Amino acid sequence: MRTVVVDKIASVTQACGLGHEVRIATENLPSEEGIVVVVEILSSKANYNTLELASGRMAKVNKGDIVVGALGPRRALFGYSGHVPKTLAAGDVIQMLNIGGVLGICDSVNPDKGKPFDCRVLGVVLHFPYLGERIGVPARAGYRKLALNAPLETHGVPVVALAGTCMEAGKTAAACSIVSRMRHRGMTIDCFKATGVSLRRDILAMEDAGGRNSLIFTDLGVITTNRQVGPALTRTMISELAAKRPDAIVFELGDGILGAYGVDSILEDDALRKAFTGVVLSANDPVAAWGGVKLLRERFQIEPCVVTGPATDNAVGVELIREQMKVPAFNALSDGAALGDCIIEAIGLAKKFPAPASH
Repeated sequence: MRTVVVDKIASVTQACGLGHEVRIATENLPSEEGIVVVVEILSSKANYNTLELASGRMAKVNKGDIVVGALGPRRALFGYSGHVPKTLAAGDVIQMLNIGGVLGICDSVNPDKGKPFDCRVLGVVLHFPYLGERIGVPARAGYRKLALNAPLETHGVPVVALAGTCMEAGKTAAACSIVSRMRHRGMTIDCFKATGVSLRRDILAMEDAGGRNSLIFTDLGVITTNRQVGPALTRTMISELAAKRPDAIVFELGDGILGAYGVDSILEDDALRKAFTGVVLSANDPVAAWGGVKLLRERFQIEPCVVTGPATDNAVGVELIREQMKVPAFNALSDGAALGDCIIEAIGLAKKFPAPASH
């Protein structure tokens, strides 16, 4: 065991409450998802070279920085893909797989992002749970462990789910527009992110838009979601937020309907489908919108209440969706109030929270 002074603490480790001086183990290191690791950055990058800190701020990463992150896999369409190494030892070289501080062995590189940062493992962070004893235990991400048999209880709170055709389809922008409009109409909104790879940026944006409470799967010790944990994560976060009695819950399903992060397992779950008062589809283009609506209807028996995303960036896309798919369509950026009003109507809260008078 030794003490290390670190330069940057990644947001994936937020629950650990670490300071810039940490104790690390350098021998017999566990290699599992969620284990908190200290690394030295070995390379420089001109792009995709920032790190989301535990504070939520973004910081540039430089060669020689000592960084705290957590082990985890990633299978991203527009980013790096990688896995947790089978074994871990001080001196091993691994890679930074996302800007939230997820660390692992990179298997596939996206040309737009360049090569990932190479990182030399210094050791595993220790925490000391036993009062009065100097027995260190490997630290893990998350405030508590996920219970796979977690119950679902909505307490009658309407739940709005945002699903996308793929990454970067405008889900977070839509969620923020919906939350903002709900707040303007006097509602109290809680929000969460159910699937993806650990990064707090999206739930912070929802808070900035007016969300009261927020959660992300990382809070439950999951670094990267999959089919096995997706439903339990969603049940847990809906139940926890619903117990606080918001007027509505808005949550984002990171990645696409067809992807590796378990969105499909959530949409297939009968109890969860019944809990979803409204489902929003965010699509990149009209063909994606058509395929997404078809998938929701035919595979998951879900009727989307509205389509948004880049497919609605101009009137042509909006008209195509409305005419050919028979679904309302609004752009989150240029027509955010109308998008929010559409959702509020769809979930049955329009009379309770009337629209403010226009000026």
